[in-house]
Amino acid sequence: MLANMACSLIEHKRINTTVAKAKALKQFVEPLITKSKAENNVSADKGTHNRRIVFKNLRDKSAVTELFSTVAEKVGDRPGGYTRIIKLGNRMGDNAEMAMIELVDFNELYNAGKPKKKKSTRRGGGKKGGDASEKATEAKKEEKAASKAEAKAKAEDKAKAKTEDKAAAKAEVKTEEKPEKKAEAPAEDQKEEKPEVAADSQAEPEAKAEEDSEADTKKTSEDDDAAK
Repeated sequence: MLANMACSLIEHKRINTTVAKAKALKQFVEPLITKSKAENNVSADKGTHNRRIVFKNLRDKSAVTELFSTVAEKVGDRPGGYTRIIKLGNRMGDNAEMAMIELVDFNELYNAGKPKKKKSTRRGGGKKGGDASEKATEAKKEEKAASKAEAKAKAEDKAKAKTEDKAAAKAEVKTEEKPEKKAEAPAEDQKEEKPEVAADSQAEPEAKAEEDSEADTKKTSEDDDAAK
């Protein structure tokens, strides 16, 4: 049953069946479509081997030739998901869920407005596109790094300017305070020195007066002795 359904799907490109059969057919036919792609049939030995495997499952020569010619050309750019299941509602009579399974690349109405994608395979078919994307990502990373470096430099400049402003303000405050202290210090010294000078000047006459009084007392004592 699956072989007959796969042959009719390859021939007509879409068929109507129940949802359960469509899901089973999807799992059955997609590996066969992968084997028919040109990238898997590079050499003659691989091509004949894949044809024999597909013929073993389908058992129809016309379906195999159609699969390896037109279907393989259409599906060559697609990495997977070759079929699409669209539910159609319930069937009259047994009320079974119906669905349409079709080959995605053969739906011209659905794919009319979509641009064709470039082929990208693991073997290097899409190296140019990969290189361009890598370059774009690298350029974005470089731009982000440059912007971060600029932001850091600006922040450092601002911090340096702030520290310099603070240091200049502190220096100005210190220069304003120092002359006042120097001006006050001599005045205090002078005030402290003046009383000492005055005390010395007062002490000298007192000493002279004491010496004079002692000399008078000596003279009076000598006179009294002479008179006796």
